[in-house]
Amino acid sequence: MSNETILVVDDEADLLDLIEYNLQKEGYKVLKAENGQEALKIARKSPPDLILLDVMMPKMNGIETIRELKADRELKNKPVVFLTAKGDEKTELEGLDLGADDFLSKPISTAKLLSRIKTVLRRAVSNDDIEIVMNAADLQIDRGRYVVIRGEQEFQLPRKEFELLSFLAARPGKVLDRQTLLNEVWGSNIYVIDRTVDVHIRKIREKLGDHYIETIKGVGYRFKS
Repeated sequence: MSNETILVVDDEADLLDLIEYNLQKEGYKVLKAENGQEALKIARKSPPDLILLDVMMPKMNGIETIRELKADRELKNKPVVFLTAKGDEKTELEGLDLGADDFLSKPISTAKLLSRIKTVLRRAVSNDDIEIVMNAADLQIDRGRYVVIRGEQEFQLPRKEFELLSFLAARPGKVLDRQTLLNEVWGSNIYVIDRTVDVHIRKIREKLGDHYIETIKGVGYRFKS
């Protein structure tokens, strides 16, 4: 049984109740919201351990909501799992670009929902337990505070960008293929498309510069030693 808190955000009342019932059976505490605006108010008042977020909603949709979450210093590293009926690659890439951890398509399988949530939470907790500062090139990667430091500058990266950079930087000079990076950073039990790694590498380069991570054409990426 678990004691984590999950915020479920969906404009379908019946689905909200169904998800709440199944999560509570597993021991989770459940908070509910019917749109993004309501979700942000609840999350800021009672920060959850994970946010289950529908994409298509009135007032503020899921994409707009995750933008606000990732801009909030207290909520930016909270795992987000998207619920979507659209299932198109464009929506997935946009969500991943903004820091989503996983996607679940409607109609939802209860077994799959619970499995994905457990996996995402387990990875979030295990990564939070590591409090080390790693030096790589001219960067300090502080896992305790989830910041990257270069000189006098501090860079706040979303969780998956930070974890991807950390994994590469811990293996300087080693070429890592996309599947290895997906398995190690996102988990082998989580379905994300191959381009997920490319999207996150691009975001890291936009923030830190393109000279730290090298693309090995047709293979993958490596952190320059």
